[in-house]
Amino acid sequence: MTASERAISLAFTVAEAAADKLASDIVIIDVSDRLVITDCFVLASAPNDRQVKSIVDEIEQRAHEAGVRVVRREGERDGRWVLLDLVDVVVHVQHSEERAYYALERLWKDCPTIPLPDSLVVRPAVGDS
Repeated sequence: MTASERAISLAFTVAEAAADKLASDIVIIDVSDRLVITDCFVLASAPNDRQVKSIVDEIEQRAHEAGVRVVRREGERDGRWVLLDLVDVVVHVQHSEERAYYALERLWKDCPTIPLPDSLVVRPAVGDS
C-alpha cells in the first residue's frame, strides 16, 4: 500500500508552506505501510524557535485554506518541536538541534521518501554550504 493521492497532495501543500517560511531539510516520508493512522510524515527544520512557530502558523493557514482541519497540535509551548496532526499527514517542525538529535529519518529509514515537486525550492540547512 502507498500513500493516497490526497495525502501526497496535502504533503506537497505542507512542504510548500514550510519552504515559503524558509524551512530547511524538508522531507516527506510515506509511512502508510507501517502505520494505519496516517499516510505521510512531513519533516522540516528551522534554526530558531520563532521560525518554528512561523512555519507552523503558515502550515496551519494553508491547511485551513485547503479545507483540512488540524486535529491535534503538540509542542507549541517549547517551540522546539511542533507536531501537527492533519490525519492523512503528520507534520514535524523541529528546531535544527532536535532534528539532528532525534533523527526521525533514521527511525523511518525503511519507509520510502516521496520526492518533492520540482517547483519547490528547498533551502539547505543553516551552516550548510
